[in-house]
Amino acid sequence: MRRLADGLTIADLARRLGAPLRRGDPERRIHALASLATAGPDELGFLASSRHAAQARRTRAGAVLAPPALAGDVPPGSALIEVEDAHRAFGAIARDMAVLLARPIAPGVHPSAAVAPGAELGRDVSIGPFVSIGEGARIGDGAVLGAGVSVGAGSVVGAGSRLHPRVTVEHDCVLGTGCTVFAGTVIGADGFGFAAGPQGWEKIPQLGSVVIGDAVEIGANCTIDRGALEDTVIGNGCKLDNLIQVAHNVRIGEHTAIAGCVGIAGSAVLGKRCRIGGGAGILGHLEICDDVTISAMSLVTRSIRQPGFYSGVFPLMDNADWERSAALLRQLPQWRMRLRRLERTDREQQ
Repeated sequence: MRRLADGLTIADLARRLGAPLRRGDPERRIHALASLATAGPDELGFLASSRHAAQARRTRAGAVLAPPALAGDVPPGSALIEVEDAHRAFGAIARDMAVLLARPIAPGVHPSAAVAPGAELGRDVSIGPFVSIGEGARIGDGAVLGAGVSVGAGSVVGAGSRLHPRVTVEHDCVLGTGCTVFAGTVIGADGFGFAAGPQGWEKIPQLGSVVIGDAVEIGANCTIDRGALEDTVIGNGCKLDNLIQVAHNVRIGEHTAIAGCVGIAGSAVLGKRCRIGGGAGILGHLEICDDVTISAMSLVTRSIRQPGFYSGVFPLMDNADWERSAALLRQLPQWRMRLRRLERTDREQQ
């Protein structure tokens, strides 16, 4: 666990949240964040749900964030900071502490970096060891490129963005401002485009690009393919977990969040503010409207036109059998209602 050497006073924590301190010593110092189960007297925990009320009543945390409805479950030995949304408040404090814990990154270009003569570097950039920046690439002010990052010719990395070690941005791609991309991710590899020919598979050149908006976070070892003709687009504020495949020509709307191991096939279009659970698969050329949630391990085989929460898992079988079974499965609710009506009629006649 990383700890602040000097800590923050409970009064300071409340001030940062704009929240009232209902109980406790305002000068007590908090040095770390922890769960209610493990927190000690110099650590901050949070209570967001009644499911954890019993755990809260036993906590030794020096301070607890809790909404008014759950304040009574915070024990007398813990300071109480009253907030409407304890989870979000905890996240805000975590972001503040992350800034205080961060090791400063000195601007400059490491001697081992290879920067093409025609590349443009903004002010106060940090270019790490063995970074490669291609001809005509542009790196925005304050951007950080970790060890071994490769930025291809003509690509743009926006101001304040950070690329962790071994990220690859292929040629002519665009990342907006304030983005974070974690280690091993590849942006702009060729999409999976081939045509069957007499001698085998013939490659279809992928002539599009990848365009990523502002404040996007992409986890480790993701692959985001360039478009075949049009661009692959990820909107502002999207959050992608680790090990996600985004195929060519996919478009993802603003502020959509996608959990790990999701696969999105070519030319699928996802709306704004969607939530895609881990391991889900989305077939190509489908459209998913705004404000849709897909549960983990679901397979999306048709377009979704109405906002809502969707789930679905189907066993693997011969495709013809699968199509017949899927058609029958969709009719089960009607058959159930019909059976109930028949049973009710039979009882009435007896």
